[in-house]
Amino acid sequence: MIKLAACQYHVDLLPSWDAYASHLSELCEQAAGQGAQLLLLPEYAGLVLSGQLPAEQRGDLHASIAGIQPLLPAWLELCAGLARRLGVYLQPGSLPVLDGDGRYRNRAWLFGPEGNLGSQDKLIMTRFEHEQWQIAAGSGLRVFDTALGRLGILICYDNEFPLLARRLSEAGVDLILAPSCTDSAAGFHRVRIGAQARALENQIAVLQSPTVGLAPWSPALDENYGRAALYLPPDHGLPADGVLAESAELCPDRSQWLICELDLDAVRRVREQGQVFTRRDWPQQFVPGHLEIL
Repeated sequence: MIKLAACQYHVDLLPSWDAYASHLSELCEQAAGQGAQLLLLPEYAGLVLSGQLPAEQRGDLHASIAGIQPLLPAWLELCAGLARRLGVYLQPGSLPVLDGDGRYRNRAWLFGPEGNLGSQDKLIMTRFEHEQWQIAAGSGLRVFDTALGRLGILICYDNEFPLLARRLSEAGVDLILAPSCTDSAAGFHRVRIGAQARALENQIAVLQSPTVGLAPWSPALDENYGRAALYLPPDHGLPADGVLAESAELCPDRSQWLICELDLDAVRRVREQGQVFTRRDWPQQFVPGHLEIL
């Protein structure tokens, strides 16, 4: 049994580094103080760093992501220090990172008690990211071996594409972390439905953490809706609706944690003893048969 914490992360204006560092530290301490071993924050949670920029700069879509780049080393050090000090695995959400080819990518790191374990880029961009923000797609999937189990990360929209999660499940991943950022209830439900479908298809667990709240000071994070949740395959010994835990409100007025316990052995058992074998029965070479167009 492992204890997980998924944050409904309220996008607050934090105008100084000290204010931000104190905010993130206190938030992580809250979850760790409740026994959580893995902490998940949402997609673009790191973009809250832009609150430290002058108002004109943080209010400009492109200038805001350029402005936070000098803060990244201190941010990475802060996150690594929190994971080490609290003895937890911390996925502190994602943020846009300028790569050597001159393009920004939406990147999520995973930290553990032993330090920085690596990162996963978002692979499929939404229209906003591609058309307005010019965020480039990453490449490749990463598997993280931890003391809690084998983990993968699919950022927001990536959860809506079955073959990405399938590749992770074939690599032995038992738990997918799904940090998300959606500016409407419809967007949240698209990611939620995708995450639940991935749990069903692969007979694995998916943990989702969303941004919430209104942030008129940020053109990228201005409206945010979502519920934190842990999704499982609906089968023997697991919730009939596939939802082990879910936060109550779609848009609370402050950050709050969803703390839940996950029995990975119970999830693994349904692959061998379940009512269905969706993971095993996924065709290796799908041949749909004759298609007749009338």
